[in-house]
Amino acid sequence: MGNAYLWTKTLHIVLIASWFAGLFYLPRIYVNMADEKNPEVYERLLGMANRLFRFMTILAVPAVFLGLTLWMHFKIGVGEPWMHAKLLFVILVIGYHHACWSLLKKFRNGANTRSGVWFRWFNEAPVLLLLIVTALVVIKP
Repeated sequence: MGNAYLWTKTLHIVLIASWFAGLFYLPRIYVNMADEKNPEVYERLLGMANRLFRFMTILAVPAVFLGLTLWMHFKIGVGEPWMHAKLLFVILVIGYHHACWSLLKKFRNGANTRSGVWFRWFNEAPVLLLLIVTALVVIKP
């Protein structure tokens, strides 16, 4: 398939790994924000969360674009059942990203009603999603 395919795949993997680093870390910030009583510390955490969300979104867009390029241009997994399942879970990852955005807006408005324990559980979802997507790509069941 050539160099274009290999570079596209390489960049896709790096961007996915970077995006997921944010998806793993942002809910940990939310855990701290949900439990924080000091307004100055809360504001610092909110600033961290805002910057991280902005950066993860910048990473997510080209990650998804390159994934679509691999699928549509290089025909990776076209018509394969594993790819249909992978696309479903990628949509769930995008939904999780959006949920992080919704939660961040609540923190900004002082309207969060969730506990730190809830956010600890919420933080497990991207681990499971990454495991499932990776298994689908590697094993191709």
